[in-house]
Amino acid sequence: MHDTLRSQAPIRKFAQLLFAYRGRCLTPALAVAGLALAYAALRPDTWEAAQSMVVRNEAAGNLTEPGKFRHAEEMKTTQETILELAGSREVLRQALVEVGPPAGAAVSAQWPTATDIADLAELVKLAPPKGAEFGKTEVLYLTVRDHDPARCLALVGAISRQLQARFQQLRDAKAQGMIDELAKAVSLAEADLQQATARLTELESSVGSDLAELRMLLESFSGESDLRRKSATLETELREAQLAETSNRGLLTLLESARVDQGRLLATPSRLLESQPSLKRLKEGLVDAQLHTAELSGGMSERHPLVMASMEAEREIGNQLHKELDIACRGVQADLELSAARATRLSEQLADTRARLSRLAGLRAEYANLIASVKNRSALVEAAQRELAEARGSQAGAHSASLIYSIDAPQLGARPVGPGRAVVAALGLLAGVVVGAGVLFLSVELPVAAGAAISPSHQQTPQFATAPPHRQPAQPLPAAAAGKFQPERRRFARPLSVRKALAKAALNGFSPYAGM
Repeated sequence: MHDTLRSQAPIRKFAQLLFAYRGRCLTPALAVAGLALAYAALRPDTWEAAQSMVVRNEAAGNLTEPGKFRHAEEMKTTQETILELAGSREVLRQALVEVGPPAGAAVSAQWPTATDIADLAELVKLAPPKGAEFGKTEVLYLTVRDHDPARCLALVGAISRQLQARFQQLRDAKAQGMIDELAKAVSLAEADLQQATARLTELESSVGSDLAELRMLLESFSGESDLRRKSATLETELREAQLAETSNRGLLTLLESARVDQGRLLATPSRLLESQPSLKRLKEGLVDAQLHTAELSGGMSERHPLVMASMEAEREIGNQLHKELDIACRGVQADLELSAARATRLSEQLADTRARLSRLAGLRAEYANLIASVKNRSALVEAAQRELAEARGSQAGAHSASLIYSIDAPQLGARPVGPGRAVVAALGLLAGVVVGAGVLFLSVELPVAAGAAISPSHQQTPQFATAPPHRQPAQPLPAAAAGKFQPERRRFARPLSVRKALAKAALNGFSPYAGM
């Protein structure tokens, strides 16, 4: 019970203080509440209109999924660009020009002014759907606030159209810049390609008929070419000619010796006489005649007619062989000269072929570099032309289609946004009560009990003070003031801080211990 009395005593005394100074409290409270009620009554409603839009990527240059963003960062970059355009001065100015000024507003000759554009920029918002963020969804919401519902719908539609048109202009400008840059790159790449092609043409012209051999040498280091096969054939033929020359030279020496001594001819191997068939046949006939004479001489005397006939035949064959040796020597001499000439000719052809191969081998590295340079420059030209074609396609797309599409028509909210009139009025009343209590608390000096004073220590360090154990009880109020609280007052009380006021109230009977 004592706790209840202690808790009710300060409230009762504070209520008496409010009643005693009700005029000072009610005046600011009613003023603030009246202003709040007037504002709630006169405040125009604020409406919000929203336009949902979807954003896609450019189809040009994206062969796998035309119109789709390849990654989230690309989508985020595009959406952030659209966000900057939505708040740009040109888009907002064109939208204001399209919609016109508010009804009943004083319009200057330079409308819309920079202030009008800045005010509209604060009321325009572009954001992804609720709970999402840029780069996660292709849908965006454009919202505009205004006091006129019809003008709010018109503004959001105009800003949406101007945003699409401005984004197309930006794409056109970017594509035009890319076209100019890529056209310059294409011209430079083509000039380099022409220079490399001219050097390659000059080298191929200097090679002449060996161009095919040079290309084959470049493409295949170990493959056979006509020039290589020709070189191998010439080497084989040269060896054969040199071998024939050597053989004919030896045969000529042998035949010349046989003209002096036919016995040496008979001792000559038959393979050396393959080129002289008649001489070979006479040699064989002479050998047969000598064998026949020897057979006859073994059984008959030398004066026997058969022996004499055989010996005569042998002498006749020898004479014929001697004549044939002269003819054979002249034939072998001719063959020897032909063989020597052929060997010389083959040696010259082989040397020329080897020189051509050596020259082609020296040109191979330069030719390979020129071929690689031409191929590289051709690839650069093709890449630049492809990018130029894509840029031109992007520019054509910027003229014909937009990357921002509106979803349905703009939607107006079902009710005005912001707090309602009742909420504003209630908050005004509450603010009035708080202001009145504050004015009373700061302008009225709290009552001080008899014999009580605030010590310097309390003034320097304001704290809650407790009553001394044996303090004098507070003097009762005079009978004339019974039923009415009569605290001291001064015309302009010095404002107190909250801590000092609470400490002062504790010393003057507002302490929780006052009822004990």
